[in-house]
Amino acid sequence: MRQSRPEIPGPPLPGRSEALPDIPVTHEVLGTPLHGPWGESSEILYVAMGCFWGTERIFWRLPGVLATAAGYMGGLTPNPTYDEVCSGRTGHAEAAMVVYDRSQTDPETLLRSFWENHDPTTQDRQGNDRGTQYRSAIYWTTQEQESAALATHDAFQQVLTDNGHGEISTELASASEVGPFYYAETVHQQYLHKNPMGYCNHGPNGMTCPVGIVRQDQLPSQESVLGRE
Repeated sequence: MRQSRPEIPGPPLPGRSEALPDIPVTHEVLGTPLHGPWGESSEILYVAMGCFWGTERIFWRLPGVLATAAGYMGGLTPNPTYDEVCSGRTGHAEAAMVVYDRSQTDPETLLRSFWENHDPTTQDRQGNDRGTQYRSAIYWTTQEQESAALATHDAFQQVLTDNGHGEISTELASASEVGPFYYAETVHQQYLHKNPMGYCNHGPNGMTCPVGIVRQDQLPSQESVLGRE
């Protein structure tokens, strides 16, 4: 598990006092509010596992999920932009907000999809996406989520060890500790619904299929496909 937050080269960027403009109010796929309210039985979990396009799609497809959003979390710059986050000078991870109905699903079920659909052993990297913004992280908002994060971390580490893989580098922390979730620009929200043939490097990491973890140098990068539309 990652023991400290990533270092920033130089002082953090100043950011801005206002949220980024024109963020949608409705989820493109689920038709639910992107900013709430979601109901009394709703809870929020934040996860990061590389490019947030694929991360968000994994979770909006799961039963019991009420809403998802792409954004930036775990950094120091208020209301950062995509370019600022990619500079490495904000400290943020590309993250997904996952809002779920506690009466329909639970943190363990959600985190199973987290662990099984990326490589948590490659620090600050997924595929050819390299940088601290692509780090693996779980940011919890409830004690139950914290317990699930720690328990599933230990269980999946044993699976990795048994299969000859390395140590998990996932950052585990409370959302209150790492700071606010900032919604990403409109283009990034539900990106793979709006661009169904768009880039995604997420999928089973080999612990649930016989081919093994996908080699990290065989995948494209998020930056390499930006601007193609």
